[in-house]
This record gives sequence, structure tokens and C-alpha cells, in this order.
Amino acid sequence: MTINADLRILSRATSAAIAPQVAPTGAGILHLGLGSFHRAHQAMYTAAAIQQSGGDWGIIGASSRSRTIVDAMHAQDFLYSVATISPAGTSLAIPGVHTDAFVAAEQPERVVTHLADPRIRIVTLTVTENGYSYSPATEHLDLDDPIVRADVQGGSPRSTIGQLARGIQARAAAGGEALTILSCDNLASNGTHTEKLVREFLHALPGGDAADALALLDRSVAFPSSMVDRIVPSTTPQLRDEVAALLGAHDRIPVPGEPFTMWAIEDRFPGGRPDWEAGGAVFTSEVGRYEQMKVRLLNGTHSLIAYLGALRGVGTIPEAIGIPRIEDAARTIMRGEYEPSVEVPSGVDVRAYEAELFDRWSNSALGHRTSQVGSDGSVKLRQRIPEPAMLALDAGRMPHLIALTVAGYLSCLAPLPGFDPGVHAASMTDPARERLAALSASARDGDELARRVIGERQLFGADLAHQDAFIARVGALVDTIHRHGVDAAISDAVSAVEESMLEKNLTTTKEGRR
Repeated sequence: MTINADLRILSRATSAAIAPQVAPTGAGILHLGLGSFHRAHQAMYTAAAIQQSGGDWGIIGASSRSRTIVDAMHAQDFLYSVATISPAGTSLAIPGVHTDAFVAAEQPERVVTHLADPRIRIVTLTVTENGYSYSPATEHLDLDDPIVRADVQGGSPRSTIGQLARGIQARAAAGGEALTILSCDNLASNGTHTEKLVREFLHALPGGDAADALALLDRSVAFPSSMVDRIVPSTTPQLRDEVAALLGAHDRIPVPGEPFTMWAIEDRFPGGRPDWEAGGAVFTSEVGRYEQMKVRLLNGTHSLIAYLGALRGVGTIPEAIGIPRIEDAARTIMRGEYEPSVEVPSGVDVRAYEAELFDRWSNSALGHRTSQVGSDGSVKLRQRIPEPAMLALDAGRMPHLIALTVAGYLSCLAPLPGFDPGVHAASMTDPARERLAALSASARDGDELARRVIGERQLFGADLAHQDAFIARVGALVDTIHRHGVDAAISDAVSAVEESMLEKNLTTTKEGRR
């Protein structure tokens, strides 16, 4: 697509085809993690809230390390477009809610300063599961992490948890106004988890340094949990061209997103909050159930689709789910292995939710990449598979497709010598890739690799580390993938689940006749 070179850069002075939704009068929110998801999700809800009810709920955005978004935001008067993409076409919106942006790694003291400012009443976070500096094995703050250790010792904090804790210290010293810290990352009970890590950081400080901060935490700092959901793929040059043509202005940082969006939040905001209901947010006491439903039915199944698709040689989720074998595996794991572990939120039709998931994954216009969904599996799968796997194992059932998910992950990220998982698997990033590669380099077969990773290294937690039958099943599926191909492994796992379900139905029928 050819774009007119005379088009101006998007700004509040530019006559674009789409006007910004709002122009905040002030900033009441600090956001850590200025990535695409935040800009397509929380920012859109905040724009709807300000548009309906007003308020000084502008957002100061802090990028973790990259200057790309920050520089573009400054050049564009903190504007960007959100492109909602479906097979029916693309529609644009410009939230217009950000008032400033900076790089936290370059100015860590600014995070602390903003946290001390009484005008900031909410801190939201999308720093990914990796950004919380905790040990997956212990689920406690990783005080052996050199960055966390340096933050505890003093100076400008560089870890997210260190920044929050030091900011609360500064806020306590400045008068101690009420504050809400709202995690929007895919962590179980993310509010409770974040509070625990902040408290552990403060308790690690010497002497009585943390006394005032801990008192403020007890008195007027809330950590509500939330569940967020919207598929937000990577921005492509093609999207920038399409947005420029629709907008009539150049936007360096447009964000693509699917039409579906959801936000479930505990309503605990001692300093007040925007009317996010205007954007469709649900305030509920059942965030944990929404979280279970999303992390397992959506995210768990999504991971399986990504690994099987990458191993099949396809680059996008719609292509992968369009392969009948993969669709069959996805439907089977969702219904047979994840759904029994989920307490569905009140008023939610789980069958309609599941049907909508397959529609979302089939959105060919969106082009969500298998390599993007499959990245960071060492952290993501730790949140998604252990509990449903253990529930099945404790009930005497082998979760064959959860085992296939792990086998697909290991085949993509740590293939045995001589096996090439393909370019899409090679594009996946993971903090454990180097360690996993070292384990696979000398492994004789899938069983040895699975025992090293799941058993000895406990990559997916202590409970699964002691499940020898599950580990052996993963290893056997790794060998099937490597020796006979991913289709053979899918057939093996799906057939085993179907046989198990048939045996269960026969047993139930016999018992009913007695």
C-alpha cells in the first residue's frame, strides 16, 4: 500500500479523520509497562470512563526499557490509534488518555516520585509474568536476583516490585494518601500475589526502614485482583500503512486488537477510580473464577494451538486452528481437561464462551502469530497447567493433551539433537531457552528430557515434579513428535482421551443399571 508522503504526523493539531476520544485535565493513574496490550485495553476503558464521567484520570505511562513507544508518544502529543480488526474490516479509535511517558529503566526515580504524588491514586501494571521478580519454585520474591538485591540495598530501584515498595515508602513519608495498585497481568490472584511480593521486599529492608510503608499498606493501600482479556498481536508495517490511509495521518505506533475485550475487577479503590463500567468492565467478587476460565480455557488451549501450529509449520493462530487435527485437539483439551477444573462465574454461559473462543482464534484478519503466543512458555505454562493436570491425576485420569502441550513446548524450545522444529518455533523467545537447550543437548530421548525439565528442574512446580506417570507421558509424546511428526502425537493424545471418556461412560452406564 502506498501512502502519501505529505501526510503529517498524528498530533492534536493534525486534522485526522478520527479525533481523540478525550483530553484529560490531569493524571490520576501511573501505568507500568507501556506496551501494546495496555494501550489497546486499559487505555480504551479509561477513555470511555472519562468520556462519560470526566475526571482527572489521565495516564502517565512508564515503559520498562524500550524508548520506541515513549519517543513516538512524545512526537505525537501522546496519541496513537487502536485498530479493531475483524474479517468485516478495520475500525480506528484514538484513546487520547496519556499525559506523559518515560522509560523506567532510564529514570527509575520518576516511578518513585509519581508514586509519592497524592494526585496519583491508581497504579496499573502490565509488566508480564516475568516482571514480578519472584521464584516460580517458591512463589516468593527472588531475593537472590541481583537487581532485587541491589534494590533492597538502596539507590534508585530497577525492579518493578522494588519500585512499588520504594514508592510506597516515599508516599508514606509524603503524607500517606490512599492508593490502589492494580495488576493486569496473567498471574493467579494477581492482586494478592503483588501485595505479597511488595510486603516481602519491605520486610527485607534493614532495621525499621519499612515501618511507615507497612503501616500505610495496612491502612490505605489496596491490591485488587483483575482479569484482562483481548488478543493484541504485534504491529506490522502493513498495519501502519492501512492506519495511515484510514486516518489521513502517520501514526508510528498503532495497536491492532480483536473486537472482543473483557476486564473483570475487584472493586477495592480507596482513592477512587474511573467509571470503567462505561467501557464494559465488570466489577465482581468472582475475579478468581473469571481468571480460571480465561487462563485455562483461553490461554491454556491457546498455548497448545501455538505449539502444535508452529511444529506443523504455520505462522498464525488462524492457520493453526484451521487444521482439523489441531482444532480437534483444542476442543478436546478445553472440554475434557480444562473445563472440569474451572468454576464458571455466575451468569456466564460457558458453552457460548467456548464457542466465542474458536471464533476469536479463527479471525484471519488479525494474524496473531504462533511464535508470539508460544513465547515465554516457561512462565505462562506454570500459571496454566499444574492445577488442572493435578486435578486430573488425583482423580485417576491422565491429562494426555496437557502432556501434549508440554511435549509441544519442549519440542519447540528444547528440541532433541537432530530434530528441527521449524522457523516459527525458532522465533519463540523464552527466559529458560538457554537452560532448556543445555538439558536437551545431552538427553538420549524424550523421557530423559522430560525427567530433567519437569522432575529435576521442577519447571512446572513441585507437584508435577513427582508425577512419574505424567512425566513419562510427556517424554513419550516428545519422542512421537520427533520420530513420527506432530500429527502422530496429536492422534495419540486425542485417541487416549476419547478412550478414557468412553471407558468412563461405560462405567457410569453399568453403575446406573445396578
